[in-house]
Amino acid sequence: MVQKYQSPVRVYKYPFELVMAAYERRFPTCHLIPMFVASDVVSEETSEDDSTHKIERRCALDVDAPRLLKRIAGVDYVYFIQRNTLNRKERTLHIESHNETFSNRVIIHETCCYSVHPENEDWTCFEQTASLDIKSFFGFESTVEKIAMKQYAGSIKKGKEIIEFYLKELEDEGITHVPRWLPCSQTIALPRPTSLSTTPCALPALPMSPTVPTPTPADAKDGACGETKQETSLVLQTESLLEMLAGTPEDKLDADYIKRYLGDLTPLQESCLIRLRKWLQETHKGKIPKDEHILRFLRARDFNIDKAREILCQSLTWRKQHQVDYLLETWTSPQVLQDFYTGGWHHHDRDGRPLYILRLGHMDTKGLVRALGEESLLRHVLSINEEGLRRCEENTKVFGRPISCWTCLVDLEGLNMRHLWRPGVKALLRIIEVVEANYPETLGRLLILRAPRVFPVLWTLVSPFIDENTRKKFLIYAGNDYQGPGGLVDYIDKEIIPDFLGGECMCEVPEGGLVPKSMYRTPEEMENEDVRLWTETIYQSSSIFKGAPHEILIEIIDASSVITWDFDVCKGDVVFNIFHSKRAPQTPRKDPHGITSPGGNNVQLIDKSWTLGQDYSMVESPLTCKEGESVQGSHITRWPGFYILQWKFHNMPACSATNLPRVDDVLATLQVSSHKCKVMYYTEVLGSEDFRGSMTSLESSHSGFSQLSATSSNQSQSSSMISR
Repeated sequence: MVQKYQSPVRVYKYPFELVMAAYERRFPTCHLIPMFVASDVVSEETSEDDSTHKIERRCALDVDAPRLLKRIAGVDYVYFIQRNTLNRKERTLHIESHNETFSNRVIIHETCCYSVHPENEDWTCFEQTASLDIKSFFGFESTVEKIAMKQYAGSIKKGKEIIEFYLKELEDEGITHVPRWLPCSQTIALPRPTSLSTTPCALPALPMSPTVPTPTPADAKDGACGETKQETSLVLQTESLLEMLAGTPEDKLDADYIKRYLGDLTPLQESCLIRLRKWLQETHKGKIPKDEHILRFLRARDFNIDKAREILCQSLTWRKQHQVDYLLETWTSPQVLQDFYTGGWHHHDRDGRPLYILRLGHMDTKGLVRALGEESLLRHVLSINEEGLRRCEENTKVFGRPISCWTCLVDLEGLNMRHLWRPGVKALLRIIEVVEANYPETLGRLLILRAPRVFPVLWTLVSPFIDENTRKKFLIYAGNDYQGPGGLVDYIDKEIIPDFLGGECMCEVPEGGLVPKSMYRTPEEMENEDVRLWTETIYQSSSIFKGAPHEILIEIIDASSVITWDFDVCKGDVVFNIFHSKRAPQTPRKDPHGITSPGGNNVQLIDKSWTLGQDYSMVESPLTCKEGESVQGSHITRWPGFYILQWKFHNMPACSATNLPRVDDVLATLQVSSHKCKVMYYTEVLGSEDFRGSMTSLESSHSGFSQLSATSSNQSQSSSMISR
């Protein structure tokens, strides 16, 4: 595999001619580079007007490699050919070098360029590219690659220090100005241009002298290259402005910008960022993500460019498809979220990271899913992440250092088994999956406080879906452990600890509570979302009519599988049954009432010719469910085959003595338009080893589990638990 390197633009705040004088002091050898043993001039050529100077050198390097490897290779030194082309007129130096030793086995090629800064002619830029291709090396290809990359990275890091060392040496010798090249016919220096700015970063107009006098040696001061005092003042003003403008996302990447806005990166990490950024600029037709966002994807894949590029392109496609870039401008949180979603931003931590607080134990997860649907809940979570990115940029400017992630504080007081409602956990896992794929490396630290005994169960369900690097950032405190040494005060200033955690700072995060059932919506009502982030929903709904039950088919391959269900009776009363058959039912029959909506299908599977006890059997006792009730349960299958879950219209029972309907039932019937019921349901099949028992919901937590079939039956000898 070919290893490649691309440097950022490194800026020397010295004129080009002075930097060239410092560069020449590296030859024929340099004590600051121990492995640079010697160099010999092979050829040298100068143009007639002295504007161009070409020189070729043969350089000897004493590579720091294991002695055994050197003996196998049969060499003490590695030789490189370096060709330099200095153009004094254009003020550029182009350097090309390649290896002479083992050139048939290893191909090393490097190009460097010194040039004038495009926005300040008294600054010098340096760029560098290199490639390494090891075709064969006595079976030590991997070892040689590691040695080469390590030493090259070290020399890159030290390169700027060496030039600055010689610049300081020149200054100590009193050399602070080197004249520019001029044609032989010209005897006086040309005036400087009156503008130091180029597109795209235009500088504000500065006061300029009408004429610029010819510089004299007495005017030279502090490396100002012979300007008059007025010119020196002008240059200092320009430098100050350039420093303020440098490093904006629109500018070309340079080392100072990377350090200021992105953090300390190794040379190879800088190279990965620049190469991926360049690739996006050349191939991506849409909006190019910001540098800090590209860097997050690289960090998420340990700076493997190919892997980072793959997930970044998938994320960019996803953002464009769902218009995520405009989410903060277009998304308005529904009132139910503002009232019952127990999360919000709260100042920042000790490292300057934005702080987000989530009171998960006070959140009605089931109520929010039922009232909003997964679509709206996901969009709200995405808006939180988008706001987090915005706050990171803002804090980077405020604190003067790179801040690329945020801290999340999760308070679990009040968390219990009702929060382990399986559809809610499944929706949570799907949200985590989307966030992990599109917002990598945005979580700097997760503080989990007051974790109850039930937390390990939730953690077991959720942790496999969280990236390993992210899991390492979790800090978990049980009970009041967060109040002691090593607790919350180590990460958050005491002045901003929320009042509900024993602090003095008022926190505006909603306290939550149960979402009223009157706010629940059906899947059909949730179909009108403007932007679909998911193609399917967890819940389905169906209408049930007198004489037309709704049935769903579940095929079981492995015995001892667990069928789980969760449903709400939205309208009318229904009877819930579970049947088993060894043979598959015929093609489903649609209901005769013409329901065609995907969310409101009514399907019958049991053929009218089938006989109960012969063609199919009942494996659970019928369960009558009243309007407004929530039902969760599970059935452990004993045999493979086909299981049918059925919801049917509940006929009003008659009085035993008079054979007439009861008064209460008649009144209840009047509240139901026609003979129609409606249910919202969710089902899932689990392996027995994955099943951890039925989980009650927030609304049904007032009643415990009811054992309907704990004993063996002649039909299935299965056990089931249903909670209402």
